Amino acid sequence: MGSPGELAELLDREAYLAGEGLATAAFLALRMGRPLLLEGEAGVGKTELARTLATVLGAPLIRLQCYEGLDGPQVLYDWDFARQLLHLKAAEAGGVTDAARLEGEVYDRRFLIARPLLKAVETQPSVLLIDEIDRADVEFEAILLEVLSDFAISIPELGTIRAERPPVVVLTSNRTREVHDALKRRCLYHWLEHPSFDREVAILLRRLPACSATLAEQVARAAGRLREAGLVKPPGVAETIDWTEALLTLGARELDPDLAAATLGALLKHREDHETVLGNGILGDLRG
Repeated sequence: MGSPGELAELLDREAYLAGEGLATAAFLALRMGRPLLLEGEAGVGKTELARTLATVLGAPLIRLQCYEGLDGPQVLYDWDFARQLLHLKAAEAGGVTDAARLEGEVYDRRFLIARPLLKAVETQPSVLLIDEIDRADVEFEAILLEVLSDFAISIPELGTIRAERPPVVVLTSNRTREVHDALKRRCLYHWLEHPSFDREVAILLRRLPACSATLAEQVARAAGRLREAGLVKPPGVAETIDWTEALLTLGARELDPDLAAATLGALLKHREDHETVLGNGILGDLRG
């Protein structure tokens, strides 16, 4: 691909409609070999971009889901102690007593379990998705610095494993905390907004061919109003797709307020938001 526009067209073929800013950021990340850090509200399409890039590039998607307490052995590599022990017992039964030989055999590559980061370094090509990095501890970011700088992992027993072709790296953050500046400096950055009305309509029609233009417009208009209603968790485009699919499953061609209320669980995932929407009569005006 020779331009952001060409990348946007390739993403569009996979039903991902990227705006000019996002397409440019992704294109530059690919051409410059830099990780791409995407921040934005949950459900705006950060993770989906990584999935779609993997499809467009014909590369496997390697996903690292971040959480509190994540550490090196869970993301880099670990040794398969059970298989190592079985090997030692088999060697002992076979009469092998050479300690140096046994030590060399037990730390062979076949006993190494590749976790996501090592798997991405060893797999060419690949797309590495480091999802919701803001949920991991700050200390975890230090592990990423070496990997994202050199795309190499040092294993004391085996040496350094270096990527022949660096993976495409996408990091996502819902900004529940700030990502450290040292990590940000290694990345290109893009803030992903909720889609505009026209883009959300286009996304719904693209992802759900059975959806009528009328229903898509009404759902997009409703979602826009709900995002301005002071909810605990405003709906992202992922939720509007789910909501529209639920409405279509029930045979809706237009946004009926009663049916919208009955399917609200596909759109809003907090009890307080349900109470706000139902209690304030917001659904009565959703047809616009």
